[in-house]
Amino acid sequence: MIVRWESDHDYVLVHIHQDMFGDWIFSRAWGQIGTQFGGLKHLLADDRDQAMMWLSDEATILSSRGLHKVLEVEAESAEGQAAVRQLSLLDNA
Repeated sequence: MIVRWESDHDYVLVHIHQDMFGDWIFSRAWGQIGTQFGGLKHLLADDRDQAMMWLSDEATILSSRGLHKVLEVEAESAEGQAAVRQLSLLDNA
């Protein structure tokens, strides 16, 4: 699952997925739109439910900060694959 939030200047993108070992990974990328400022963090969840709880918490925090959801897709979709490529670029920076 990939979810992206934006404000006029900032974005946050969350990617929840299983790695090749079956572990659940919660990846969070953030930054300023149109710049290279930002970061990327990966967290290992105990299970999918914990990752989804983190996603719910993230949504609450971001909406209170004025960001709105602009994308919610499954990673296997074309939009989801494009978003994963963006994460890969950040990870190698």
